[in-house]
Amino acid sequence: MNSLTKRGSHAALTIIFLLFGFMLAIQFRVRPSIDANVYHQRAEELSLLLEMTEQERDKLREEVQVLRDRVAEFMAGQSDIKALQEELVKARILAGLVEVKGPGVVVEMNDAQDSVGAGQDPNLFIIHDTDILAVVNELCAGGAEAISINGQRIVARTEIRCVGPVITVNGTRIAPPIKIQAIGDPNVLEPALKMRGGVVDNLKLWGIEVKIRVEEELILPAYSGSVSFKFAKPVEKEE
Repeated sequence: MNSLTKRGSHAALTIIFLLFGFMLAIQFRVRPSIDANVYHQRAEELSLLLEMTEQERDKLREEVQVLRDRVAEFMAGQSDIKALQEELVKARILAGLVEVKGPGVVVEMNDAQDSVGAGQDPNLFIIHDTDILAVVNELCAGGAEAISINGQRIVARTEIRCVGPVITVNGTRIAPPIKIQAIGDPNVLEPALKMRGGVVDNLKLWGIEVKIRVEEELILPAYSGSVSFKFAKPVEKEE
């Protein structure tokens, strides 16, 4: 190989090495720039994702609060409904429309068993509607919460009256022995009936038999008559 050829080879190698070095230099300068762009893009994506997550969290918080408010309203409504149901039960008991049970007293009455003397009015020695009314009134005054007479529940519309030789209660005929049941405090009801000069003493003066006993639990039937109203209407209050 002559000197000219050697010089050409050296020159070619030199150019190749220069190009190679130049390419390496460019690569080292571009790589950091690419890494920086990727990092910056990734940071923007993460920032956007975080913002979306926070918005979703705030939305869920609002929905949770709405649900809590609804639950509170529902519970308040349930409380109102429960109170109304309790008031309805009280009203039905007061009206005698439901069967009830509780402690109280039983009063058993029967006509006089002794023979009527000459010249005496026999009607004075048998039970009349006024006698039953006197006992019922005394029980009511003693705080009786429910009363029945021979299985007939006493309500606001109940009538106790004589119709000829028989007594009717709620339109039903009853006859002695008369059994009056009253739910209430026995410690008050019994003394109210047995007070000196009271209703029981007056009945015994005419030979009417009256027996009183205390019961731990009585069961009184519901009123079975009509509860429809043709004329009475509630008064509407002006707002």
